[in-house]
Amino acid sequence: MSIRETPEESLARIVHDVRQCRVCAEHLPLGPRPLIHVSTTAKILIASQAPGTKAHLSGKSFYDPSGKRLREWLALTEDDFYDTAKVAILPMGLCYPGRLPNGGDKPPRPECAPLWRNTVLSHMPGIRLTLLVGSYSQAHTLGKGAVHERVRNFRDYLPTYFPLPHPSWRTGVWEKRAPWFQADVIPALRRIVHTLLDGGDTGNVMRHIKDEAMQA
Repeated sequence: MSIRETPEESLARIVHDVRQCRVCAEHLPLGPRPLIHVSTTAKILIASQAPGTKAHLSGKSFYDPSGKRLREWLALTEDDFYDTAKVAILPMGLCYPGRLPNGGDKPPRPECAPLWRNTVLSHMPGIRLTLLVGSYSQAHTLGKGAVHERVRNFRDYLPTYFPLPHPSWRTGVWEKRAPWFQADVIPALRRIVHTLLDGGDTGNVMRHIKDEAMQA
């Protein structure tokens, strides 16, 4: 950061550089279009997988049914979800990676996170909670492990992280076999997120959530 740059200007310069990135261009079926939604003031970071086709075409992360499901989990309006002053979205892969032969999207490009992630995060001092959405973000941050177990034991990762499954249509099927997700995980998620965004005492809320598990 130059002496004359404000933190906001420094992050804006990095975001500009990210959006010009063409490192993976030859591997991207729809071409490069890095999606990044960040600010120096955001309190919540959504660390997701990679954009899908609808997100790529719209230029907005989670602008698809999976995003609708995620917003329902968080109980956030679309306006609040895309308000980067409050919520940042930084996928592990910033561009749509293409489809697998048997369906589903390919994994995030492996070049992306090592190239950009730490640089961007170092300019986001406001982040208080990171939602680790899906296996790729959890593996990158926490190492190998089962998403199911991490989500069920989300309290173990507070106050810094909150593991979540990827909100694809497949998760709807999984939720029916995991009633504890809606009964336990989602209410805690909403309490923490809304307390953070409202400027409340998240430490007190998180202590209550951990105490509830001990008393159950």
